[in-house]
Amino acid sequence: MPVTRSCAPSLERPMLPQPQPSSQHGVLGIGSNALRAIRATLSQDLGDDTGAMRLQEMGYAAGEEVYQSFLEWLPSYTGVSDPGDLDAARLTEVMSAFLGALGWGTVTVERTGRKGLTVSSPNWAEAEPAAGLEGPSCFFSTGLLASFLTALASHKPVAVMEIECRSEGDTECRFLAGSPDTLSAVYDAVTEGKDYGEALD
Repeated sequence: MPVTRSCAPSLERPMLPQPQPSSQHGVLGIGSNALRAIRATLSQDLGDDTGAMRLQEMGYAAGEEVYQSFLEWLPSYTGVSDPGDLDAARLTEVMSAFLGALGWGTVTVERTGRKGLTVSSPNWAEAEPAAGLEGPSCFFSTGLLASFLTALASHKPVAVMEIECRSEGDTECRFLAGSPDTLSAVYDAVTEGKDYGEALD
Protein backbone atom coordinates (compact mmCIF):
# COMPACT_ATOMS: atom_id res chain seq x y z
CA MET A 1 0.00 0.00 0.00
CA PRO A 2 2.36 2.76 -1.22
CA VAL A 3 1.45 6.04 0.41
CA THR A 4 3.14 9.41 0.33
CA ARG A 5 2.22 12.65 1.99
CA SER A 6 -0.28 14.45 -0.18
CA CYS A 7 0.15 17.97 -1.50
CA ALA A 8 -2.61 20.48 -2.11
CA PRO A 9 -3.61 20.49 -5.79
CA SER A 10 -2.46 23.51 -7.75
CA LEU A 11 -5.70 23.73 -9.71
CA GLU A 12 -9.18 24.14 -8.34
CA ARG A 13 -11.32 21.03 -8.48
CA PRO A 14 -15.04 21.09 -9.20
CA MET A 15 -17.38 20.19 -6.37
CA LEU A 16 -17.45 16.41 -6.12
CA PRO A 17 -20.12 14.14 -4.68
CA GLN A 18 -19.77 13.47 -0.98
CA PRO A 19 -20.06 9.95 0.44
CA GLN A 20 -23.11 8.92 2.35
CA PRO A 21 -23.45 5.98 4.75
CA SER A 22 -24.74 3.06 2.72
CA SER A 23 -27.41 0.95 4.34
CA GLN A 24 -26.77 -1.64 1.62
CA HIS A 25 -23.55 -2.56 3.45
CA GLY A 26 -24.92 -2.15 6.97
CA VAL A 27 -23.27 1.23 7.61
CA LEU A 28 -25.40 3.17 10.07
CA GLY A 29 -24.99 6.58 11.63
CA ILE A 30 -24.21 6.76 15.36
CA GLY A 31 -23.60 9.89 17.39
CA SER A 32 -20.21 10.47 18.97
CA ASN A 33 -21.87 10.83 22.39
CA ALA A 34 -23.35 7.35 22.02
CA LEU A 35 -19.93 5.94 21.15
CA ARG A 36 -18.42 7.58 24.23
CA ALA A 37 -21.27 6.24 26.37
CA ILE A 38 -20.57 2.73 25.10
CA ARG A 39 -16.90 3.14 26.03
CA ALA A 40 -17.77 4.35 29.52
CA THR A 41 -20.28 1.53 30.08
CA LEU A 42 -17.90 -1.19 28.91
CA SER A 43 -15.12 0.22 31.08
CA GLN A 44 -17.41 0.35 34.11
CA ASP A 45 -18.87 -3.14 33.62
CA LEU A 46 -15.80 -5.01 32.36
CA GLY A 47 -12.84 -2.96 33.56
CA ASP A 48 -10.64 -0.64 31.52
CA ASP A 49 -8.55 -3.27 29.72
CA THR A 50 -11.33 -5.70 28.84
CA GLY A 51 -13.68 -2.86 27.94
CA ALA A 52 -11.08 -1.43 25.56
CA MET A 53 -10.56 -4.84 23.96
CA ARG A 54 -14.28 -5.33 23.40
CA LEU A 55 -14.61 -1.88 21.87
CA GLN A 56 -11.72 -2.62 19.50
CA GLU A 57 -13.43 -5.84 18.47
CA MET A 58 -16.62 -3.91 17.73
CA GLY A 59 -14.68 -1.42 15.64
CA TYR A 60 -12.95 -4.20 13.70
CA ALA A 61 -16.29 -5.80 12.89
CA ALA A 62 -17.56 -2.45 11.59
CA GLY A 63 -14.47 -1.77 9.47
CA GLU A 64 -15.26 -4.27 6.69
CA GLU A 65 -18.73 -2.78 6.12
CA VAL A 66 -17.26 0.72 6.10
CA TYR A 67 -14.73 -0.45 3.51
CA GLN A 68 -17.50 -1.90 1.32
CA SER A 69 -19.27 1.45 1.50
CA PHE A 70 -15.96 3.10 0.52
CA LEU A 71 -15.72 0.85 -2.57
CA GLU A 72 -19.24 1.82 -3.58
CA TRP A 73 -18.49 5.52 -3.18
CA LEU A 74 -14.98 5.64 -4.64
CA PRO A 75 -15.81 5.76 -8.40
CA SER A 76 -18.11 8.75 -7.99
CA TYR A 77 -15.35 10.75 -6.27
CA THR A 78 -12.19 9.62 -8.05
CA GLY A 79 -13.28 7.96 -11.30
CA VAL A 80 -11.55 4.69 -10.33
CA SER A 81 -13.21 1.61 -8.89
CA ASP A 82 -10.12 -0.22 -7.64
CA PRO A 83 -8.35 1.45 -4.67
CA GLY A 84 -5.12 -0.04 -5.99
CA ASP A 85 -5.37 2.31 -8.98
CA LEU A 86 -5.66 5.37 -6.74
CA ASP A 87 -2.77 7.83 -6.91
CA ALA A 88 -1.02 7.59 -3.53
CA ALA A 89 -0.74 11.38 -3.40
CA ARG A 90 -4.54 11.60 -3.22
CA LEU A 91 -5.00 9.20 -0.30
CA THR A 92 -5.29 11.96 2.31
CA GLU A 93 -7.82 13.86 0.21
CA VAL A 94 -9.91 10.76 -0.54
CA MET A 95 -9.91 9.32 2.98
CA SER A 96 -10.61 12.73 4.51
CA ALA A 97 -13.56 13.26 2.17
CA PHE A 98 -14.98 9.82 2.89
CA LEU A 99 -14.44 9.65 6.65
CA GLY A 100 -15.36 13.29 7.09
CA ALA A 101 -18.70 12.88 5.39
CA LEU A 102 -19.39 9.85 7.59
CA GLY A 103 -18.80 12.12 10.58
CA TRP A 104 -15.42 10.82 11.76
CA GLY A 105 -13.36 13.92 11.08
CA THR A 106 -10.73 15.43 8.81
CA VAL A 107 -7.67 13.20 8.38
CA THR A 108 -4.11 13.40 7.11
CA VAL A 109 -2.39 10.20 5.96
CA GLU A 110 1.39 10.01 5.68
CA ARG A 111 4.23 7.54 5.61
CA THR A 112 6.24 7.14 8.84
CA GLY A 113 9.58 5.50 8.24
CA ARG A 114 9.67 2.56 5.83
CA LYS A 115 7.20 0.40 7.73
CA GLY A 116 4.63 2.73 9.23
CA LEU A 117 1.65 4.81 8.21
CA THR A 118 -0.03 7.48 10.32
CA VAL A 119 -3.61 8.69 10.21
CA SER A 120 -3.99 11.99 12.08
CA SER A 121 -7.05 14.11 12.82
CA PRO A 122 -7.56 17.36 14.76
CA ASN A 123 -11.28 16.68 15.19
CA TRP A 124 -11.67 12.90 15.43
CA ALA A 125 -15.19 12.04 16.54
CA GLU A 126 -14.49 9.37 19.15
CA ALA A 127 -12.17 11.61 21.16
CA GLU A 128 -13.48 13.55 24.15
CA PRO A 129 -11.13 16.53 24.71
CA ALA A 130 -12.77 17.56 27.97
CA ALA A 131 -12.33 14.11 29.52
CA GLY A 132 -8.72 14.63 30.62
CA LEU A 133 -7.92 10.93 30.37
CA GLU A 134 -4.48 9.48 31.11
CA GLY A 135 -4.05 7.61 27.84
CA PRO A 136 -5.40 7.19 24.31
CA SER A 137 -9.07 6.21 24.32
CA CYS A 138 -10.25 5.85 20.71
CA PHE A 139 -10.47 2.09 20.98
CA PHE A 140 -13.37 1.62 18.56
CA SER A 141 -11.43 3.65 16.00
CA THR A 142 -8.26 1.57 16.28
CA GLY A 143 -10.28 -1.55 15.47
CA LEU A 144 -12.18 0.14 12.66
CA LEU A 145 -9.03 1.55 11.04
CA ALA A 146 -7.19 -1.76 11.37
CA SER A 147 -10.01 -3.56 9.56
CA PHE A 148 -10.39 -0.82 6.93
CA LEU A 149 -6.65 -0.60 6.19
CA THR A 150 -6.33 -4.40 6.10
CA ALA A 151 -8.99 -4.50 3.39
CA LEU A 152 -7.32 -1.58 1.59
CA ALA A 153 -4.02 -3.51 1.64
CA SER A 154 -5.61 -6.46 -0.19
CA HIS A 155 -6.27 -8.15 3.17
CA LYS A 156 -2.66 -8.23 4.29
CA PRO A 157 -2.95 -7.85 8.09
CA VAL A 158 -2.59 -4.29 9.33
CA ALA A 159 -2.46 -3.44 13.04
CA VAL A 160 -3.24 0.01 14.44
CA MET A 161 -2.40 1.72 17.71
CA GLU A 162 -3.24 5.24 18.85
CA ILE A 163 -0.12 7.17 19.88
CA GLU A 164 -1.68 10.59 20.48
CA CYS A 165 -5.23 11.35 21.58
CA ARG A 166 -7.29 14.50 22.09
CA SER A 167 -8.91 12.80 25.09
CA GLU A 168 -5.60 13.06 26.97
CA GLY A 169 -4.90 16.66 25.95
CA ASP A 170 -3.07 16.20 22.63
CA THR A 171 -3.93 18.53 19.77
CA GLU A 172 -4.88 15.66 17.50
CA CYS A 173 -5.61 11.97 17.47
CA ARG A 174 -2.78 10.12 15.75
CA PHE A 175 -3.02 6.48 14.76
CA LEU A 176 0.02 4.44 13.74
CA ALA A 177 -0.54 1.55 11.33
CA GLY A 178 1.80 -1.21 10.23
CA SER A 179 2.23 -4.96 10.15
CA PRO A 180 1.43 -6.80 13.40
CA ASP A 181 5.15 -7.52 13.92
CA THR A 182 6.05 -3.85 13.40
CA LEU A 183 3.37 -2.61 15.80
CA SER A 184 4.42 -5.21 18.37
CA ALA A 185 7.96 -3.82 18.22
CA VAL A 186 6.61 -0.27 18.51
CA TYR A 187 4.51 -1.24 21.54
CA ASP A 188 7.52 -2.82 23.24
CA ALA A 189 9.58 0.32 22.60
CA VAL A 190 6.86 2.60 23.96
CA THR A 191 6.33 0.56 27.12
CA GLU A 192 10.10 0.57 27.73
CA GLY A 193 10.30 4.32 27.25
CA LYS A 194 12.41 4.01 24.10
CA ASP A 195 12.18 5.81 20.76
CA TYR A 196 9.83 3.69 18.67
CA GLY A 197 11.05 5.28 15.42
CA GLU A 198 13.74 2.63 14.99
CA ALA A 199 11.05 -0.05 14.72
CA LEU A 200 9.62 1.73 11.69
CA ASP A 201 12.88 1.94 9.68
